[in-house]
Amino acid sequence: MSNPQSTDDQDVVDILVADHREVESLFVELESRQGTPEYRRQIADVVIAELVRHAVAEEAYVYPTARKVLPDGDQIADHEIVEHSDAERTMKDLESVDPSDSRFDELLAQLTGTIRHHVRDEENDLFPRLRAAAAREELVELAAKVTAFKKVAPTRPHPGAPDHPPANKLLAPGTGMIDRMRDALSGRPTSMSELRENQQG
Repeated sequence: MSNPQSTDDQDVVDILVADHREVESLFVELESRQGTPEYRRQIADVVIAELVRHAVAEEAYVYPTARKVLPDGDQIADHEIVEHSDAERTMKDLESVDPSDSRFDELLAQLTGTIRHHVRDEENDLFPRLRAAAAREELVELAAKVTAFKKVAPTRPHPGAPDHPPANKLLAPGTGMIDRMRDALSGRPTSMSELRENQQG
């Protein structure tokens, strides 16, 4: 019998909920206002990268599945995409604001409010309904697709980018490659492990 902790056994909801928890812990850290402005900027950059990867993967795989298996799937997916767009515009603004500027905390509050509402919607409504309506095998397969797609997805907000397949699936990897080149050249961290390496280096 396989190990219940193995990633092979995780369905897409497990992956997305883990993302939600990671982002929430970063929000809490940012809200504590601890650390230097540079450190807060780096945490904000990690939050933005995590949220963008997560949103792009949901739009490519999770929402199309909701449209297919739920009777009101189109309405739910359209609502979630609007919330992603709102968050992405806020992230685009936050990206260019210095952490010592008062707008940084205003934009952060706006972003955390939007994302926490979005997370509640998904975890209380969409995710349980997806698990009830879709075959377990399909949800496990989606977990693999989402995990793989996040590795090539953009790490910066692109509010004008397509948010429906097939265009988003085709364009996201190219945009992601350019983002990752910009991140590498600027030293911008896009994960907590990179942030920790920056702190030690």
